[in-house]
Amino acid sequence: MLLLLISCFSFILLSKSLSSKHQHHHRERRLFPPWDEAFTTTFMTSWFQKGTLQIFTSTTPLKKLKPKAKNLVWSSSTENQKEDHNKTTPSPSLLDLPELVLDCILDRLQPAELCAMSGVCSSLRERCVSDHVWAKRMKGKWGKVIGDAAYREWQWYIALKNRSNLLNNQRNQSNLSFESVAKIWPFLSWFNIKPRAQKELKSGGLAVDSIMAWYLALETGRFSFPAQVYNRENGHAGFLLSCYDAKLSYDSKTDTFQARYSPHGRRTTEENISWDRLRAPPVDTCSYDLHISDSLFDLKPGDHIEIQWRRNREFPYGWWYGVVGHMESCNGNENHCRCQDTDTVMLEFKQYPSSSRWRKTMINRENHREVGNEGDGFYGGIRKLYNQQEISMWQSLWPNQVLE
Repeated sequence: MLLLLISCFSFILLSKSLSSKHQHHHRERRLFPPWDEAFTTTFMTSWFQKGTLQIFTSTTPLKKLKPKAKNLVWSSSTENQKEDHNKTTPSPSLLDLPELVLDCILDRLQPAELCAMSGVCSSLRERCVSDHVWAKRMKGKWGKVIGDAAYREWQWYIALKNRSNLLNNQRNQSNLSFESVAKIWPFLSWFNIKPRAQKELKSGGLAVDSIMAWYLALETGRFSFPAQVYNRENGHAGFLLSCYDAKLSYDSKTDTFQARYSPHGRRTTEENISWDRLRAPPVDTCSYDLHISDSLFDLKPGDHIEIQWRRNREFPYGWWYGVVGHMESCNGNENHCRCQDTDTVMLEFKQYPSSSRWRKTMINRENHREVGNEGDGFYGGIRKLYNQQEISMWQSLWPNQVLE
């Protein structure tokens, strides 16, 4: 019995000793966590800066816990290390994004926003003024009215500008100042460039032969380019269903154009021309030269065509819309029609009545040259229209009534 009591008392003492050691060990665990504090601080701070914890806390409110006395040593040390880490670790930058993501962001910016972005830093300026970024915007807005002739005109414009700069003892490589663009481009009134950005732009420049410089020159109206205008002189009856060459300048305030035509004729200028009345020249032929036709032997009744016409030989050609008709000896029956095999082609301009002298004319397939006289005018080269979009454009301009 005595032996049993001694054994039980020894067991109780041993249990208390083990319990005391366990509590002491647990206290040490609370004071000194099993992982490295510096690693934890760095990891949590990095995740916070990347926005992961910020997203989490914005969607899941966390309950603030009052630290216990035995946790103060670890928490205060951790906070100090976080503050030191935040002072030395830079905040995330837009340039830290992957190349593809950054390109997608720039691709969605408007031209004015790109100009503002180019004033942030030299790295973004290099991206925002690159030809790759502006080529898409150039094609999207100006592709319909800018052709090869306009590009050549732009090259001459650059050459003259460079020559002028050299004569004035300026830099060998001509630059277009961003500061001057900010003063004259109406789009730049949408935002205010920060003083810091303005200071950076003064030290940098825009190459005069870049696509961005061309885009800005078009937008401001400083560069006039050659194109063609449908229904010249605002739909004057004498020019319906025609298209004439002109020098155009853009007005961004009204989103319209001003045209300067050849000095020959009643009027030489026209204002408030909308985009839908313009096109890039379809052929690279001067308005005073005869277009060499390459489709005369393909013409058959029903084909849509454009033909050069001018009042007299001192005037430039304009392009006029018409269709290929049947010869007078043909009854118009498709099964018996042989009009395509003849040496002569009948052209019809159905906007005029049957009795009008402008209704029909004939040309020779074999040896086509300018034909006509001072009374009826002179007919030149012919273009056969294959593109349905071109045909639809002419048909949309059809007059409401037959012309006299």
